Amino acid sequence: MPGEFEIAKEILLAATPEQVWETIATEAGLAAWFQPSPVDPSSDLVVAWQPGRRLAIRIPPAPDGSVHAFEYLIEARDGGKAILRFVHSGVMGDDWNDEYQSITSGGWDMYLQTLAQYHRYFAGRPAVYIEAAGPASSATPAAWESLIEALTREPAQIGAAIRVELVDADPAEGVIDFVSPDFVGLRTPDALIRFHGRSALGLTVAVSQHAYTRDIDVERTRMAWESWLAGALTSAGTSRA
Repeated sequence: MPGEFEIAKEILLAATPEQVWETIATEAGLAAWFQPSPVDPSSDLVVAWQPGRRLAIRIPPAPDGSVHAFEYLIEARDGGKAILRFVHSGVMGDDWNDEYQSITSGGWDMYLQTLAQYHRYFAGRPAVYIEAAGPASSATPAAWESLIEALTREPAQIGAAIRVELVDADPAEGVIDFVSPDFVGLRTPDALIRFHGRSALGLTVAVSQHAYTRDIDVERTRMAWESWLAGALTSAGTSRA
């Protein structure tokens, strides 16, 4: 049966309210930490538009009965910082399992931490968004475990140095900046890279890259990540820095 849910988060950002607004209310800003998506203040989906203060979006009911609403509240803090309060609420669909809320909550933890990392290390730099999915066989918990082993050959830890060798693309070299049961984040000198374990949703392992440089071949990089993901499920396809 459908059921109501609410996921509330709060995060301190090294950014002014105006800078935070730019990253939540514009397509280019969303590409820097989430996914590029147009935001039209005149759209019926936008139910609150107060630049620098509040953005609220409500999605019409889907065929499965699910409803989603997203609210961002921004509050200035001393020292050019801001608190972002975020609420994702709505109604679960008929076919959604009991894990949906916890999985979604963990996903927002990852995305909001990516937003914080962006403002801390890459503020103001435009982003190129790239994503790649693993093979169909990677929609299992075992595949996620294989990917972690390929990344670190030991439990993933914040601050660990990692080098991912990619075919026909520059290696991804940096430090782990986020770890949770379903996500691992890697920060390089010019990118934030996120590995997604999505088996609980019936989906494959995936990787997303927010590249803060225009000097990147999107399609070649996407294909390089697909190749690496496929190899990572059968061998330790990385070397530790």
